[in-house]
Amino acid sequence: MILRDYQQRAIDQLYKWFDDGGKGNPCIVLPTGSGKSHVIAALCKNAIQNWPETRVLMLTHVKELIEQNAEKMRLHWPGAPFGIYSASIGKRQLGEPITFAGIQSIWKKADQLGHVDIIIIDECHLVNHNFQGGYRLLIDALKRINPALRVIGFTATPYRLGHGMITDDPALFDALIEPVGIEELIHKHFLATLRSKGTNVKLDTSKVHKKGGEFIESELQKAVDTADNNERVVKEIISLAGDRKAWLCFCTGVDHAKHIAELLDKQCIKSACITGDTPKKEREQILSDFKAGRLRALTNANVLTTGFDYPDIDLIAMLRPTMSPGLYVQMAGRGMRIKSHTDHCLVLDFAGVVGTHGPITAVQPPKKAGIGTGDAPVKTCPECHELCHPSVKNCPACGYKFAIVTKELFLHADDIMGLSGKEMLINSWTWRKHISRASGKAMLSVTYYGQNPFDPHVTEYYTILHDGYAGGKAISALLTLAKNAGVNLIDSENVNNESMLYELATKLNRGIPPSIIKYKKDGKFFRIVTRTWQT
Repeated sequence: MILRDYQQRAIDQLYKWFDDGGKGNPCIVLPTGSGKSHVIAALCKNAIQNWPETRVLMLTHVKELIEQNAEKMRLHWPGAPFGIYSASIGKRQLGEPITFAGIQSIWKKADQLGHVDIIIIDECHLVNHNFQGGYRLLIDALKRINPALRVIGFTATPYRLGHGMITDDPALFDALIEPVGIEELIHKHFLATLRSKGTNVKLDTSKVHKKGGEFIESELQKAVDTADNNERVVKEIISLAGDRKAWLCFCTGVDHAKHIAELLDKQCIKSACITGDTPKKEREQILSDFKAGRLRALTNANVLTTGFDYPDIDLIAMLRPTMSPGLYVQMAGRGMRIKSHTDHCLVLDFAGVVGTHGPITAVQPPKKAGIGTGDAPVKTCPECHELCHPSVKNCPACGYKFAIVTKELFLHADDIMGLSGKEMLINSWTWRKHISRASGKAMLSVTYYGQNPFDPHVTEYYTILHDGYAGGKAISALLTLAKNAGVNLIDSENVNNESMLYELATKLNRGIPPSIIKYKKDGKFFRIVTRTWQT
């Protein structure tokens, strides 16, 4: 089975990271729906076939992901030497070179596993950053057996609420490898878009307190799960859904999920509710009925965010307010797989989640817990490109006056994808080293020139010399853009070294510019939303 280009790119970049002397444990970041299971399968196959003595342990937290990963392994390598160890699946197979396991079943079995060379963790953002929990205890025990053990993570959301990035100390993971973004996957038709409509009902959380950065569950359910809220929400879902055939509702808790399902049924919308207490056979039957079209709507409470894969979901109702960007991305991601009957999924955000976290293509990672820790959200001065605290009214470097923005936490026909903008046909581009007039910081800039002489000159900046997540994100975005432009920057040593900026600009100026860009006006300047290359 042949991998897609970005899936092979993920493996190539992983090996490149190791070859360049990468120490510790890397994490591969792939958007929801991009096919992590295929990459995992190809990685396992490559490891065993090239190094037959290798022993691989693939871990995750739900049986659905174990089954999906094992299925993809069979597709990539019929007859692959693997076993499954999971109580929920009813298998306890050890001794094969590859073991697919549920962490709840195997975390105390290090002695039975013995020597393991590679641990692969799917949904690795769930691993505790402290030395506690099943994952960390098992890894620690296996490292005592094999000190050279490496851990490779896979996730769509490389951050944890209350901790920040999964690479922030203390951390299991040391580097993020980001081979592809949502925008590229959509433009190559590997993912479906999300569309949104404004809702009249707005679930009020103003009196709900937070603990550990998240809403207190008991208070949240009391505020949201009311007869009036539920009746109005269900009525509006039905009015906006039209002829959509597969609805998924995310609720605040078990009672809330049951109440929404009951009200939908009363309105002749065949529905069912799934919670953590739903018996296994009943849950399997409900999911089967939903996928077969015998049920039109599913409600759930913290269950169908990971491990649930039904591409034809065409409506998502967010009734579950959350401060977790990871949960937001996981919920929205259920609607982004390519569908058999439409090109998009409608998102109804009654909970203000999109307004809280931003477009799905530009989610702000959470801050670390505690005062003075973590990276605070920033805004960039369009005049001198200084990074400023979001609360300032004037740029402290050049005095630029920021526009006063009133934050609206609920969608009003907003673009959840963050992809809307004006299109411009591109004639050429120019890359150069740019120095901020105020801060003196160096960065790369690129200016796009349109085919129409009246088109604006659109410039964007890559702050690849910034520290931390911002700099890493800029480097990743630059490498992806260069790949599309036919430019190999991997061979350039010290991409984040100021002395290399001229060389990088020279290489990129020889590349192929995108044929079309979409851009938005952002103050006096522009923000690039998408870039499209002719194939």
